[in-house]
Parts: sequence; structure tokens; C-alpha cells
Amino acid sequence: HLLLFLLFLGPFNCFASYSRATELFYSLNEGLPAGVLIGSLARDLRLPTAGSQQAASLQPPLSFTLASHGLGGQYVQLDNRSGELHTSAVEIDREALCVESNGATIFGGSAAVSSSSPSPESCLLLLDVLVLPQEYFRLVKVKIAIRDVNDNAPRFPVPHIRLSVPENAPVNTRLAIEHPALDPDMGTNGVQTYRLRDNYGVFTLDVEENENGERTPYLIVMGALDRETQDEYVTVIVAEDGGTPPLVGSATLTIGISDINDNCPQFNDSQLNVTLYGNSSLGTHVATVHAVDMDLGSNAQITYSYSQKVPQPSRDLFHLNESTGAIALSTKVDGDTPRLHRLIILGNGPGCIPAVITVLVTIIKVMMRPPEVVPRFIANEVEGVVYLKELEPINTPIAFFTIKDPDEKYKVSCYLDGDGPFRLSPYKPYNNEYLLETTKPLDFETQQLYEISVVAWNSEGFHVKKVVKVQVLDDNDNSPVFSEQLIELSIEENNVPNAFLTKLHATDADSGERGQVSYFLGPDAPSYFALDKTTGVLTVSTQLDREEKEKYRYTVKAVDSGFPPRESIATVTITVLDKNDNSPRFINKDFSFFVPENFPGFGEIGVISVTDADAGQNGWVALSVLNGSDIFVIDTGKGVLRAKVSLDREQQSSYILWIEAVDGGDPALSSTAKITILLLDINDNPPLVLFPQSNMSYLLVLPSTLPGSPITEVYAVDKDTGMNAVIAYSIIGRRGPRPESFRIDPKTGNITLEESLMQNDYGLYRLLVKVSDHGYPEPLHSTVMVNLFVNDTVSNESYIESLLRKEPDISVEEKQPQISIEPTHKKMESASCMPTLVALSIISLGSIALVTGMGIYICLRKGKKHHRADENLEVQIPLNGRINLHMLEKKPVEISNI
Repeated sequence: HLLLFLLFLGPFNCFASYSRATELFYSLNEGLPAGVLIGSLARDLRLPTAGSQQAASLQPPLSFTLASHGLGGQYVQLDNRSGELHTSAVEIDREALCVESNGATIFGGSAAVSSSSPSPESCLLLLDVLVLPQEYFRLVKVKIAIRDVNDNAPRFPVPHIRLSVPENAPVNTRLAIEHPALDPDMGTNGVQTYRLRDNYGVFTLDVEENENGERTPYLIVMGALDRETQDEYVTVIVAEDGGTPPLVGSATLTIGISDINDNCPQFNDSQLNVTLYGNSSLGTHVATVHAVDMDLGSNAQITYSYSQKVPQPSRDLFHLNESTGAIALSTKVDGDTPRLHRLIILGNGPGCIPAVITVLVTIIKVMMRPPEVVPRFIANEVEGVVYLKELEPINTPIAFFTIKDPDEKYKVSCYLDGDGPFRLSPYKPYNNEYLLETTKPLDFETQQLYEISVVAWNSEGFHVKKVVKVQVLDDNDNSPVFSEQLIELSIEENNVPNAFLTKLHATDADSGERGQVSYFLGPDAPSYFALDKTTGVLTVSTQLDREEKEKYRYTVKAVDSGFPPRESIATVTITVLDKNDNSPRFINKDFSFFVPENFPGFGEIGVISVTDADAGQNGWVALSVLNGSDIFVIDTGKGVLRAKVSLDREQQSSYILWIEAVDGGDPALSSTAKITILLLDINDNPPLVLFPQSNMSYLLVLPSTLPGSPITEVYAVDKDTGMNAVIAYSIIGRRGPRPESFRIDPKTGNITLEESLMQNDYGLYRLLVKVSDHGYPEPLHSTVMVNLFVNDTVSNESYIESLLRKEPDISVEEKQPQISIEPTHKKMESASCMPTLVALSIISLGSIALVTGMGIYICLRKGKKHHRADENLEVQIPLNGRINLHMLEKKPVEISNI
């Protein structure tokens, strides 16, 4: 822990020593944050420290105050009670604080006393502190040495340093670099070394330090230099300080190789042959010699002169320009002039052996003088070049030419030599005067320069040629031309904003500003297209949606800069290519289809309509059934939904399917829809009789059974729904002693006794009951035999069973049962109660009142029961779903079962 404590305090190094001269010395690094402890004045002055018993007993307590708030006061904070000195929020920058160290008190080491010798690298903060109260009063001079840290990188005063080295500099030549790097840091944190990033194999650097500690870099030549091979080297000089980690700075170093006179003039040829006519006029150009010196400036200056071997007559006849090397005829050639002249010419360079070339001039003797051609220009002419604007009219005059013979002995003729729309014709009425003019408009774009010659010859065949150059000046006579008049483009939809479409290109055959082309969108172009005026780059600033618009067509203009400007128009068509960005879309999210049951297999149930806004493969949609695929199938192309098998409502009354639509994109997009199929009932099930369970069963009916009493019931169900499941009961066949004694309720199937049974009515009654539904178009029915045995007891069952096994002889009634909704209990009351009252009155007149009362009581109860039965005549038929046969309520019947 002690080691960690010392390491933590190491950077601050705030040690102090106490001197009776009341001087304290501290040192700390620059750049420390606020609140770092510099030292404790109370402790270092051996005064009572805050918190001690001695300090607590002092009245008034110790106080420490800065005597003055000068420059140093802003960098420290002094605790008035404890005397602790801390750094303030103002950061100490040694390089800014101690720009000049003259007059500062310097000390060496990390802590010292007043006798310490000053160091030239130190930077001090001086503070005067007053200590109170009176018995401890003293003036303490506090000196704080600011130690340097490596917080500045070396920096060259100029970004580009240029140094010149002569090309003949020997190896190990040292050249000082006049702009060394500067580093505000001191000591080892200052500049220590220099290096070159690329020394080209011929340079290196060395550093010299003077007595003041300043380091100067020197460039050392390590190899041979040749300006004619390479005249400049460009590299980077890097300065590095000695801090940890080191910091670097750099500048561009250009090393120029200065020229010395190490090359001499040289001619490309050693001899030049020239022919000269004897009648040549004075000043006629004979030849020009030219020598080359690879050096620069004054080292490459060449003068030309005749060799001492050239005779004086030749020197007089031919003048040599010592600067240009041009040779011209200086005197007239006569009959005594030699026909061959050997001119030896020297090319002289400073400090060099002259280069030599020989010019052989052969003079051809001519007995006559050539014709003369004298031009007088009408059009603008400069130094033999005539300037004409294009589109000048036909027969524009260019110049007059006067043709004459200087000896006036020979006839002289002339003609025009060269190609071009020009004509040279005699100008009447003058002799030997000719006019040069145009024969058709000139076109700058076809040809800009013509070179023609006016040739004169005399009758002796001597020719003279006068060359005329015609420069055609451009005019704004051409409109810009697009490389394509119809520019067909394509781009995928959902493009990024400012997407590049194409770069338009138009050319203008005119020159200069007249041929500069600018590009503009036509008025029919949408606002989200942009065309760069200068480059012709066409972009679109927004995303395009093919489903919104697939084709764009608008015009663009190319305009030149002539006056007046000319323009041309092209058409741009843009096709937006499709991307799979739209899912298939059903016209409804939920489809419902009503299908009759027993619908034939693979019959069309319905059509699922789906669309996809995309095009091509992306818009192709495939449909599939996600559930129930073993029963249903869908036609992908037409969207027709079919059932593979016939559907039975009684097995399942409805189906819910999920249809998925998948497009042909990559990756594919999909959507789903819900399909509800409801099966409509058809009358395909006849009523099923549940009771009685057999045609061989029978019931015992006691003869004492009162009329209107329920005997038994026929109970049946129908698996169909609606009217197809509404059941009606009827007796269609009867056999027995008095078969009309029994009736059946067409709605409930309850069989009741209609009339009182007499002794003659004993025996077996067989009722054939038809159970029929109300189906459409054809009702279905079932039949059941109801056997009733009227007797007091059953004494011989085998006899009854034998009667049942015989085939009954029953005629079938085809009367359709009618279900009446009106109650019938009043009719039953009158039919069954009145005979009973009459019989009772005959048996006992004495008990008529009692019997009448009992009969009325019985009839009233029967009426109430029939009334409750009529209230339940209405049958609830479910429109959808399967019938649960176990849930149907069976009405109890008061009968005697055997």
C-alpha cells in the first residue's frame, strides 16, 4: 500500500522544505486538474495543523492569506484555515506561463531549499502568503516550480522547405536546413531527432547541437547528383521529440538540383547541303544551324560563328546570325561569284570546346530574273494569313495580285494552285492584275485552314510561287446535336433518392463558347427529375413506384453559348422496372359460400379472386389450401375452389378453410384469406322411427280406458334440417274390431282413444303409421306398425304373437296428413265427455250429481293436458348443425307395456 501511495504522489512530487528565512519551495507538473494538493504551509512551517488540540486552543485561530492576487494567484487555491495549497480550475500551461524565463528564480531537482542553484529550464510561480495571528505572524515567500510534460509536438515554422544543392556537390557535402522544427517543451521533451521518409538513396540527415542546446538538422549528400537526369527531389522531413510516447511533426522538403556547366553544345548533323539560285534577291534565307546544350540558363547560351577556315569572300556573301544560327544572302550573286561555298560554323558555349557543322552551299547560275508576284490584300491579313468568317457570301474578294516581269522581256502568266473554294481571275480592264475571291461560302466545321499558291511563270518556263494562307473564323451556325434523339432508359422501382439515370451527351461543331453546350429539362418533365446544366447528368430525386406510374416521357434541351443561342431537343423515355414490393391481395379477407349437400365431387364451389399489383413473374399468383387439403382443392390459374368428394351436411355442416396466395417474386410475398363453406340441407334422409322399435311389439289397452286418453306414441327423428326435418304422423292403414277408435296426432305422434271401448271391441288392432317429412321437392317417409291389444288381461301370449306374425290385410289410405296449428281440446271435450255423462245417468240416477261432478272434473283435467300439449306443437328446427338424437325430449305416454 505504501508503494501504491508513493506511485500516486509521484506525478505531483509536491515536497517542500522549511527555512527559517520563511521561504517554501514546491514543484509540480503542468496541466494538472483542479484540487491537486501542492503543499501544506502549516505543516511545512511547523505550525499547529488544523484539527490538532493546539490549533483548536488558538484564539483567534491561524489564518493564511495571499498578500497579493497577481498572476500566480489565479493558478492556486489557498485554504485560509488549514494552509493547504491546491491547484485551481485554471490549468497551468508551462509554455504559456513562462514564455521568457529571464528574471525567474530557478532551482534544480524535485524539491530544494533557497540555496539551490537555478536551472535555465525552470519556470516559477511566486506567491507571498501572510500568516496570522500576531504571535505567528510572518511573510512566507512560496516558490512553485512548474515542471514540463510532453504536451506539444514538434512543429516546423513553414509547411514547405526548399533547399538547393549543386549537381557537382561531392559526397558528404553538408547543407544546413534553415527552418528547424520548434517544440515549446523543454529538455528531452523538445526536438531530439530528424529523419527523411524517402532519401532516394542519395541523402541522409544529421543533427548538430550548439552551445545553447539548439539542434539544427543538416542534409548530407550520400551519392552523385545529375541535374540533367533528375532536377528535383521531394520528400518529407520528420522531427521527433524525446517524450514518452514521442510526438512528431513534419514538413515537405524539396531538394532542387542547381545546374553547373557540365554539358557543351552539340549539333545533330555534321554537314548540311543547300542549293541557292543565282538570281536570288538580297536577304534570301539560305539555311539555319541549331545546336543543343543540356544545361540551363547562362550555361546553355550558344553563339554561332564562322571558323577561321572560312574565306573572307564567303563570309561577305553569307551573313551568319550569331544568336539564331540563320544564314542569309547578304550580297548579290554575279558572274564572278564562286559556285560552291564551304561554310564551317562553330557552336560556342561558355567554357566548352565549340561544336562544328559544315554547310555546303551550291549556287545555280540563272540567266534571267524570275517573275514578280505582288499581293495587295483586301481581307484582313496578318503576317501572310488571311482571316475570313464562315458564311461569307460568294465572290467575297480576298486580294489583288500584280504579275510582272522585272526584265520586261517575257510574257508572264499565272494560275491558282491548291484546293479550296477560291478563284483567281484577271481583273479587267487592267493588264497583269488578278483578283482572288471565294466561289462558295466557307465552313469552319469542314475545314479551318486553306493553303493556296499564286503561281507565275514566264515564257521561258521559270516559275515563282506566292503562298497565301486563309484561316476560316468560326460563327455560331451549328446547333447542338444529341448522340441519340430518343434516349431510352430503365430503372428499378424503389430506387434510392438522387439515383443516377444517365449522362446526356450533345456535341456542337462550333468552336469556343459557341460550342459549349448546356443541358435543360423540357417543360413536360416532372419536378422530381434533375438535369445538371454542365455535365448533363440526369438524376431522379425521389423513389419511383411502378404501380403508380410505369412510363415517363419528356423532352430535354441542349443549348449552346453562342449569340443568339441555338438549341436542339431530344426525348427521354424511362421505364420503371418492377420489383416484388406488393403482396397478393384478396378482394375480400373473408369469403362465404353456400353449397347444397351432396354437391358432386370436383364441382365448382366458388371463385377466389386475388390480384397482385406487380408485373410479370412478380405478379403471378399461386393459390393453395393451407388446411383441409385432403377434401378441397383450388385451381391456381382460375382461383376455382372445388371439393374432391361429395359433401354430406349430416356429417359436417360447415368448413373453414385458409387460402394462401403466393406470388412469383424472389423472395416471394404472400397473404391469406378465410373461406367459410356452409352446406345447405337437401331432403336426403327419411324420418327414422325410434319407437316403437319393432313391428312385432304390441301394447295392452284396458277396456276401461277413457276416451281421449293417450295410448302410446310414435317417435321419429329426421337428420335433415328446416322443413326437411319437420315430421308429420298419419295412420294410413287400420285393422281391428273397430279400428276408427284410435287416432294419431299429426305433430306429436301421440295415439289416443277416440271412443269408449265396448265388449265387442275386444281384440287386436293393427295401425299402419306413416311418418313423413316436409322435404322439397319430394317428401320422404317411413312406416311402422303399431299393435294394440284390447283386453283385460293377456292370458295367451303365444296366440297374440301368432296373430302378429301373420301378414295383415290392411288397405292403405293415401290421405296426406295435415298438421293443424289450432288447438283441438274443445272438440275432444265434447266428443269424449258427453257419452260418459249419459252412461252414468242411466246406471244410477241417485248418484248423478256425484258422477256428473267427477266427469266434469276429469274432463277439465284432460282439457288442461291437451291445452299444454297444443302449446308445444311448434317444433324448433335448427338451420345449421347436426341433430343430436339423444337430446330430443321424449314425451311420456301412459300405457301398459308388455
